Amino acid sequence: MTASKFALGQCVPDICTMEQPIPVEADRPTIIDFHGLPLTKYFTDNWDDVQSFKARQDDILIVSYPKSGSTWLAYILDLLYFGQTCPERQTSIPIYLRVPVLGLQIPSFFSGKEVADELPTTPRIMKSHRPELQETKKIIYVARNAKDTAVSYFHYMRVSSLQPASGDWSTYLNRFMEGRVVQGSWYNHVNNWWEKKQTYSNLHYMFYEDIIEDPEREINQLCSFLGLCPSAEEKEKVLTDMKFDTMAQNKMANYFMMSAFNQNVSAFLRKGKVGDWKSHFTVSQNEMFDEDYKQKMTNPSLHFRTEI
Repeated sequence: MTASKFALGQCVPDICTMEQPIPVEADRPTIIDFHGLPLTKYFTDNWDDVQSFKARQDDILIVSYPKSGSTWLAYILDLLYFGQTCPERQTSIPIYLRVPVLGLQIPSFFSGKEVADELPTTPRIMKSHRPELQETKKIIYVARNAKDTAVSYFHYMRVSSLQPASGDWSTYLNRFMEGRVVQGSWYNHVNNWWEKKQTYSNLHYMFYEDIIEDPEREINQLCSFLGLCPSAEEKEKVLTDMKFDTMAQNKMANYFMMSAFNQNVSAFLRKGKVGDWKSHFTVSQNEMFDEDYKQKMTNPSLHFRTEI
């Protein structure tokens, strides 16, 4: 039975009572050059189905480059919309069933598109890394500085059997800078969506570092964009529950249920810090990265912070 074949007409679907991790293929996939984008079979096998996905006017789509905060933002949005009316969701339903990744398909287990089709919630909240999915009424893009993203992606590749092997840090870092990782170039992704923001009024562009620095300010701006007016008590509860360390301990948020992630190697939700790159980059790697960054980040209006 795939994860999409459940009754979602209730707060807590039956499948969420499962206690054991769900097995997936243990072999590491290879990268495929697919329509000019480096992907794996887990993102290409259901490509046609995702292209035919029927968006609704009240859908909310979270978009990000991998390891930039989309799981955290999914958790926050679920709290904002359903934390009061159905609080048991937070401890009973895995985040990937509440906020599915549209483009992801794991054979015999999970189809993000099918899960999204069956979501009973209003609005439906979904995630995507693909740049072309922008038909929904509200899009929230979350971006993270390149250095911390690179580090987080490296550890994710070490953990995830859905990803090609990471190799050593030095080899991986060169692949990241060249865009030879799943979903391609970080530079292209953040720049393209920043350009979309200039002409698409229903796109809210957020920065990971801003959420870390001042979560209340960012929640206020997010609620303003979404047209939400939580009470002071509701907002305070969201601010308390959304703390990274709290989320990281929640087995429904940290992908503990998916055996595709070997969290004995590293936690899926690892640190959530700004500036962790300093513990990974050598002096020469940092200089090389900075030079590459200057050449590829040509938009003077888009600024990232590598420390706060």
